[in-house]
Amino acid sequence: MSERQAHHEGHPPATFAPLPRDELVGLSGLEVLRRMLDGRLPLPPFGATLDIVPVEVSEGRMVFAGRPAAAFQNPMGTVHGGWIAAILDSAMGCAVHSTLKAGQSYTTTSLTLNYVRSLLPGGVEVRCEASALFSGKRTATAEGRLLDADGRLIAHGTQTCLILDAPPPSGASVG
Repeated sequence: MSERQAHHEGHPPATFAPLPRDELVGLSGLEVLRRMLDGRLPLPPFGATLDIVPVEVSEGRMVFAGRPAAAFQNPMGTVHGGWIAAILDSAMGCAVHSTLKAGQSYTTTSLTLNYVRSLLPGGVEVRCEASALFSGKRTATAEGRLLDADGRLIAHGTQTCLILDAPPPSGASVG
């Protein structure tokens, strides 16, 4: 298992590695996210690539911190919208994840973003806050905001997710 570490000011160092799926069985979404936050589970490896880490979680709410590196610069010298979309998608998806029961998962079905201010790459940390608005049997919705170091809005959006139940164990009869 390959591991990487990152550190964001004011937050403990984060370890990124593939998730041990066998350790997730029987845990609610909130329990999984809390274990990631306190270091009992690693963070998914994509977070190391994007330099984003979860910093707060509660039921229906998720906060990420991130530092967009120069590698995410677009031809205009600002941070590419894809990096902004990724941190918003992550925070909103995790806000939904925090509402799920053990055995449930989700996938994003739609993502709508509004970019209102450019973001410059560099060492300045941004904050992405998201809240689940609705979590039903089959769908969930969330909203999120990306804020710069001064608390100014960079982008905001909404997300719809499809909630999936775990498939029955192999050999189990269905229905």
